Amino acid sequence: QVQLVESGGGLVQAGGSLRLSCAASGSIFRFNTMGWYRQAPGKQRELVATIQSSGTTWYVDSVKGRFIVSRDNAKNTVTVYLQMNSLKPDDTAVYHCNLVYGPVAWGQGTQVTVSS
Repeated sequence: QVQLVESGGGLVQAGGSLRLSCAASGSIFRFNTMGWYRQAPGKQRELVATIQSSGTTWYVDSVKGRFIVSRDNAKNTVTVYLQMNSLKPDDTAVYHCNLVYGPVAWGQGTQVTVSS
């Protein structure tokens, strides 16, 4: 059984920071690439950061230098973090985590709202 639970979102002023967490339950996550996605109102879901099981990371240009993705691999639960610094109003969205290749059922996500 697989489950994704995101947390850590909130309301923050521009320039502030938040740390998102994603608890990914199920053995499928341990050796696969995980990603953080976001979806703003009226926009398509966007992949913003990925992390391989080896720790290799990738970021979309708009968050490079501001966001840091990390992961903690346990046997049956992988925790993926997204440290978000220097937040901008354009970062406002619902943030989700999931597999990059062959996503499973989406969790509820966590709302991030950045005020100007």
